[in-house]
Amino acid sequence: MAALRSLTTCGARYLKLSILKPVVATLCQPLSTDAEFGNSAFQPKTTPMLPPGTFSNKTAFITGGGTGLGKSVASSLAFLGANVLLISRREEVLKQTCDELRKVTRSQIDYAVADIRDVDAVREALNICSTRFGLPNLIVNNAAGNLLCPSERLSPDAFSSVIDIVLKGTGIVTLEVAKALIKAKQSGTFLCVSTVYAQTGSAFVMPSAAAKAGVETMVKSLAAEWGKYHLRLNAVAPGPIYTEDAFSRLDPTGQFTKELGKRIPAGRLGLMEEFANLACYLLSDYSSWINGEVVRFDGGETPAIAGEFNILTRLLKDNDWDSIALLAKSTSKST
Repeated sequence: MAALRSLTTCGARYLKLSILKPVVATLCQPLSTDAEFGNSAFQPKTTPMLPPGTFSNKTAFITGGGTGLGKSVASSLAFLGANVLLISRREEVLKQTCDELRKVTRSQIDYAVADIRDVDAVREALNICSTRFGLPNLIVNNAAGNLLCPSERLSPDAFSSVIDIVLKGTGIVTLEVAKALIKAKQSGTFLCVSTVYAQTGSAFVMPSAAAKAGVETMVKSLAAEWGKYHLRLNAVAPGPIYTEDAFSRLDPTGQFTKELGKRIPAGRLGLMEEFANLACYLLSDYSSWINGEVVRFDGGETPAIAGEFNILTRLLKDNDWDSIALLAKSTSKST
């Protein structure tokens, strides 16, 4: 709550999501089809890519599972046969999501209300999972907190809130579940949701960037340490994927969203279903030799904004290069 209150301190004003939706609908469309290239290489596929039953007899433990990316991953895992326990602080949201998933899947779905910053609450959620389904094999650390604010305006409470949810909370869940699995001599696969700016840094989201960077380091450290226990850990660092919950906080005016598609080589925002497909692959036995990795998932955004000359892709057309080549030749002859 402190993090959300600080948004008001920063001067942000919440607007209705209807302002954002037309913009997002456009930006999530693939690049226009060109006769020269045929169908776009960036045409999204939103159906599950893994075979039915991939996660039969598996149990997923998903934090932040009531909305957004967590809900999308939960839906895909349930569709592919996993039993699912959703964890969040908002019981009303959890109930609604469970009801939705039960209508479209035969998997067993349940929830536990818990604040992942509270170790006792996490232990109780794990106890509910163990009683209902058994210990989880698939652990998705998706719960997060974030806010958009100049760092010099951050209150101590806002800073602590983000760090505690993202880094401390993820650490508590990972450690508590792993201890239970190690004691029971059971294997497990962990997936942490990071962000592209954990690797690059970013203005106005410093607490989140720092906390997510810590999560990525935790993943790599524990992957090296826990292989002997048959525990596997990876992370996904997504770029801009539209979710109502996050975008209403981080882009209340819609101005930033309008600019996103312009700087992504894929020409569009990512989709939650695409993210869920990647997450399911990394949780599945098909990726059993991937361990300690942070997979960037951003449509090429990070390398596109990092290169010094990448701006020329927007400033120059193909035929401009002929003129540049001629100019370079004439300059070479005159020197």
